[in-house]
Amino acid sequence: MTALLDETSTPVVDGDVLETEPHPLALGTVLDRFHFTPDELVVDVPTRRATIGAVVPAYNEADTIVDVLRGLLKQTRLPDVIHVVVNNTSDKTFRKAAKLAGEHTVVRKGVEQVTRIYVHDLGVLPDKKVGALNYGFRLVRGADYLLGVDGDTVLGRRTVERLEAEMEADPRIGGISAIYTVDDRAARGPLGRFLLTGQRAQFASFNLQNLVRGRNMAVLGGQASLFRTAALETVMAAHHQRDPWVSDSEVEDSLLSLQIKSVGFSTKISATARATVGGMTTLRALDGQQVKWNYGAIDLMWPGQRGDTRGQPFHPNLRLRWMENASMLLNAATRLMFGLLLAAALSIGAFEFSPVWLIPPVVAVALNLRIALSMKNPTWRDVLFAATLVPAEVYMWIRFGHFVRAWTKFLAQSRTDNWAAQAKAERGAGWAFLSPLALAVAALAGLVWVWTLLPVSAQSAVLSVGWPVLGAVTVVQTVAMVRRLLRRQHGYRA
Repeated sequence: MTALLDETSTPVVDGDVLETEPHPLALGTVLDRFHFTPDELVVDVPTRRATIGAVVPAYNEADTIVDVLRGLLKQTRLPDVIHVVVNNTSDKTFRKAAKLAGEHTVVRKGVEQVTRIYVHDLGVLPDKKVGALNYGFRLVRGADYLLGVDGDTVLGRRTVERLEAEMEADPRIGGISAIYTVDDRAARGPLGRFLLTGQRAQFASFNLQNLVRGRNMAVLGGQASLFRTAALETVMAAHHQRDPWVSDSEVEDSLLSLQIKSVGFSTKISATARATVGGMTTLRALDGQQVKWNYGAIDLMWPGQRGDTRGQPFHPNLRLRWMENASMLLNAATRLMFGLLLAAALSIGAFEFSPVWLIPPVVAVALNLRIALSMKNPTWRDVLFAATLVPAEVYMWIRFGHFVRAWTKFLAQSRTDNWAAQAKAERGAGWAFLSPLALAVAALAGLVWVWTLLPVSAQSAVLSVGWPVLGAVTVVQTVAMVRRLLRRQHGYRA
C-alpha cells in the first residue's frame, strides 16, 4: 500500500487520513503563494455529528411500546437507529412494535433527520433483560453512544438532545441518566393512585439527593440513560467481560454504574433531560420490584465474594445506598419504639402528653412538601400526599416491609430468582409480600405477652429508660430532616 506525497500534502490511503508531521516550510509556502497573512487565514473544518444507537428491551410491553417508540420519533434529536429487543414475552409487544418498523424521516429546525426502527423477537432468553441489552449493544457497538430506554418509558421531546449535549460537553462522563418520574395518569382505583403517588415522592427524593450532590448519579437506570460506548468498551476490557451488562447481579444497572466509575469515568444525572416511567399499581407488584432492587443493592454493598460478584462497601457510588439503608433502619426502629412505648405507657396509666413530640411530624410534613413542590409538574395528589402526613407514613411502612424482606432474603442466603419473582408478582401471583405483616403481628403478640408477665416495677423501669433513648434518637433524626429542609437545591426540579 503506497501513497504519493509532496511537501505540503496530507496523505490519504484508501480513504483514510494519516497523521504526519508538517513540513517546516509548508505554512510559509502557502501564505507566500497566496499573499495571506496568518490572521486572514480562515480554515473551514467540517463538524461531525456523533452517532446514537437506541436499545429498547421489551418484556410484555404491549400496552406501552407504541408510546415509547412514538416518543423517540418525536425527539428534537433522533437516534440514528432504534432496536427494539423483545424477550420472554407472551403478549403482542412484537406485533405492535413491528407496525412502526422501518425508516422514518423528520425535519427539525430545517434539518432533515433519518432513523430506522428494527424489531427483534429473541424468544426465551435465560438472561432476560440483561441478555436483551447485550444483544442490543452488539447491534449498535459502532455508534458513539448507546441510549438505553425501557419498554415503558416515554422521553420528553428534548431528552436525547440534552443528554447528548451534556455528554459532548464533558468527555469525562461515561453515562448520564435522565430525571425520571412515575406516570400516574393511568392509575385505577384508590390503591393504584396511592401507590403511584408514593412512588413519585420516592423517586423525586432520590433524584434530588443525586442532583444536589454534584449531579453524581449512583445508578444509571435502564429507564433512560445515555452511555458512552468507549466507556462500555473500557469496562469490558477492565473486567474481562464479553458484554457490558452481566447476569450475575440482581441490579445490572447499578453494577455497570459502579464499573464505569471504577474505570475513571463519571456517572451523572442530567440537569434538564426528563422521562416518564410506568409505575407499580398493586402491592404485590411493588413488593416484587422493590425487593429485587433492595436485594441487589445489598449484594453490591456487602463485603465479600459471592460467586462472580464482589461486594464493594466503600465504592463512592454506594455511599447513598448505605445512607438509605441506615435511614430506613433508624426510621423503622424509632416508629416501632414510639408505638410500643406509647401502648405500654397507656396500659399502666403512665402516659403524659408533651407537645414536643409534635415537632418531628411537623418537620417531616415540611420536608415532604418541599420535595413534592420540587417536582417538575406536581399534581394535587402529590401535594396532598405530602401535606397530610398519613399517606406518606403508610407508604413508608410499606417500604419497611420491602426493606425487611430484602435483608431477610440476603442474610438467609436465599437463592431465589428475583427477576422471576418480580415477573410473577406483576402477573398477580404469590403472597410473599404479606410475610412482613405476618411477622409483625407475631412479634407484636409475643411482646404483649411478655409485657403482661412483667411486674409493675419492671414495666416502669423499661419506660424510664425507653423514652429518653427514643427522645435522643428522635432529636438526631429531626436535626437531619431540618438540614435537608434548609439545604439549597440550586433550582433543580425533580
